[in-house]
Amino acid sequence: MRQLPRRTLIGLVQWYRTWISPMRPPTCRFMPTCSEYAVEALSRHGALRGVYLSTIRLLKCGPWHRGGWDPVPQ
Repeated sequence: MRQLPRRTLIGLVQWYRTWISPMRPPTCRFMPTCSEYAVEALSRHGALRGVYLSTIRLLKCGPWHRGGWDPVPQ
């Protein structure tokens, strides 16, 4: 039961990657991509911390940040 929120959120990210992302041009300036980062953060840290880390990562997305390698913290 504790894994339900995490699995639901990962499912939402995977839904986005399947249905929304292919309709958009590739613009992510990070490695791993933001959606890959979100899935890894949720898998590794659970729903609460995973959402927090993913939100911080999405806030970095824009022309003011140079991007590059930005792995999920241990």
